[in-house]
Formats: sequence, C-alpha cells, structure tokens
Amino acid sequence: MTANCSGSSACPANSSEEELPGMPEAHGSLGLVLTVGSAVMIAMVMFSLGCSVDIQKLWRHLRRPWGVAVGLLCQFGLMPLTAYLLAISFSLKPVQAVAVLIMGCCPGGTVSNIFTFWVDGDMDLSITMTTCSTVAALGMMPLCLYLYTWSWDLAQNLTIPYQNIGITLLCLIIPVAFGVCVNYKWPKQSKIILRIGAVVGGLLLLVITVVGVVLSKEFWNSDTNFLTISFIFPLIGHISGFLLALLTHQSWQRCRTISLETGAQNIQMCITMLQLSFTAEHLVQMFNFPLAYGFFQMLDGFLIVTGYQAYKRLKSKHREQSLDCVEAPPEQTSKETSAFLVGDEALAVTPGPSGQGSPLTSCEQCGLAGQTGPLPSGAARKHGGSCCPDPLGRTS
Repeated sequence: MTANCSGSSACPANSSEEELPGMPEAHGSLGLVLTVGSAVMIAMVMFSLGCSVDIQKLWRHLRRPWGVAVGLLCQFGLMPLTAYLLAISFSLKPVQAVAVLIMGCCPGGTVSNIFTFWVDGDMDLSITMTTCSTVAALGMMPLCLYLYTWSWDLAQNLTIPYQNIGITLLCLIIPVAFGVCVNYKWPKQSKIILRIGAVVGGLLLLVITVVGVVLSKEFWNSDTNFLTISFIFPLIGHISGFLLALLTHQSWQRCRTISLETGAQNIQMCITMLQLSFTAEHLVQMFNFPLAYGFFQMLDGFLIVTGYQAYKRLKSKHREQSLDCVEAPPEQTSKETSAFLVGDEALAVTPGPSGQGSPLTSCEQCGLAGQTGPLPSGAARKHGGSCCPDPLGRTS
C-alpha cells in the first residue's frame, strides 16, 4: 500500500472525469441522493427518536455500560472478523475483499434505531450504542483495517473519512439533545413526535434504498459472490449479536437491540471511504457492494420487524385466551353451587306413608337443621316467611 489519497478533487479516487464506462451512469446523482437523503434522515429520525430518551436511563447506561460494551464488542470484534472470514471463504479479489472489510469495520447506522423502535427494543441503549460506536470508529476503524488487510497487497492506502465521522456525530448528538429536551418539557407531545418520526424515517430509508438500487443500473449484474456475501453478512451480524448478548445474560429487550445494532452498518460512511481511497477503475468492482448490503440490510430489518409484530399479536391473543380460562372457575363454582342447592332441595323431600315423597314443612326443616328460633330476615324472605311464631303470636 503506497499511494495515499486525500479528499481533494485532484486525487484520482475523487475525480469524476476519470470514471470508466463500466461505472454506473448515475454515479454523481447517486452520491448526491445518498448524501442529502442520509443527512435529512439522520437529523429527522434522531430528533424523533431522541424524544423517547430518558435522561436517567441514558445516564445509567453510561455509568454501567455493560450493554454498550457488548455492543461495541459485536461491532468491532465480530463484524470485522466475519468480514475477513467471508472474504477468505469466497476467495474474493483483493479490492473486493477490502470493500467487505470496510463495511465490517464501519460503525452502526441509524437504521438500527428505527428498527429497534418497532421491535420494542431499548431505545436508550440503541442511541447510546450508535453514538459510542461512531466515536469509537475514529480509532477502531484504522486499527481493524490495519490488522485484517495484511492478507492482501493493495496499491493504495486506505483513507479514513474522519470528516464524515464528525458530521455523523453532529447529526446524532444535536438532534438527540433537542429530542431529550422536548421529552422532558412536553412528554405527551414527544410520544406523537416519536411515532411520526419513526414511520416517516422508515419510509424515507426505504425510498433511499430503492432509489439507490434503481440509479445503480449494474446493481443486479454484480459478482455473484458479492451478492451472496451482502445477503448473508447482515444476517450473521444479527444472529451473532443476539447470541453474544444472550450469553452475557442481557435482557430480551437488550438482546433485540444489540442484534439490530450489530447487523446494521453505516452505508454512507462505507461509500465515502471507498470514494476517498480508490480510483474509478477499482470502484467499478466494489461500489455495488455497499448498495447491495444496504438493500439486504433493509430487507432483513423489515423481516425481523414483521416477525416480531406477528409474534406480539399471537402472544396478545394467547394472553386473552388465558384470561378467559382464569375467569372460568367462578362459572364452574356457580354451577357447583347450583348443583349443591338442588341437592339440598332433594334432601328436603322425605318419603310419605304411601311411599311417595312429600315436601317437609318449614318447621320440620328447621328441626332437621337444629334451628329453634326464627329464621334470619334474608332466609325468611327466601323461604316465604318464618316458621316460628313472631312476637305477635302469628305464624307464617
């Protein structure tokens, strides 16, 4: 790795004049759409999701960052290692392998915050993990790339997009801070803002993904290995993150959150780094990978949300049925009481001289029961009066 490209337009990696015929025709438009759309999406979504942040819970995550530590281990431990193993297993070209490694070393993206909301995850942990992973990327991205790129001989030095990381941090911290203030002063209105922002942010993210795939006409003509890796890579991230969180005895809510944070990567940061580090000739071979990863990342997220919502509805129906079963014993008790009363009435019938049963008089019933005084008022009303003379000497 000998050449080092900066962010200037004089660098071949950033010059649009040297784009080859094999490059996507709408490369400039695609970059503009992704940049503007991502900036708007991050600001709007993080403000709305910030309305769900509780300052006390956020401070608790920072004071005892067990969930954050597990998330960072997944983000910069499991994901780069998975990317390296996939690149080796599929025998990718050096340039393609580095594209996969860059994606694996990127921090978490805002798409994880949106999906976390729809699976009833820990929003405080999700936003904290996204922010912490973006800050940690300043040091962990160059370290991981330095460790894992020794297997390939590259002609370029990889340029870390520090400016892009800084902009991402500003787009995270400032909107979230405003959202926290809104939640503190107007808690009722913040719930409405949260739901609207989550819906609009999800739709905007879906539109950006579809537009990116449509503008990149050679997306579906990519290398089969590239498409296969972009499909299974986020799945492996979700599953491994969930299992590691489960092994560290995190709650189910945190397990879902860490799983989504692990599999969802910052696509825009990966694209920016590729543009800063490689020439147009190399971008032909690698530029479609982050687009494919983003597409399948969205697809996996929607499938996870759909599965969770279906499970939630089934659980709700099962709970309603359980409540119905709990209410069944009083009905059964009333039936048993009715049967008991019927039995008492049967006992009140004794055989007469002719062998046929004749009802006992009220006084005889009182004698059998050992009662000599007047019946209680309620019982008297029930049996039509008292069997014993009242104080005036009258009998019922």
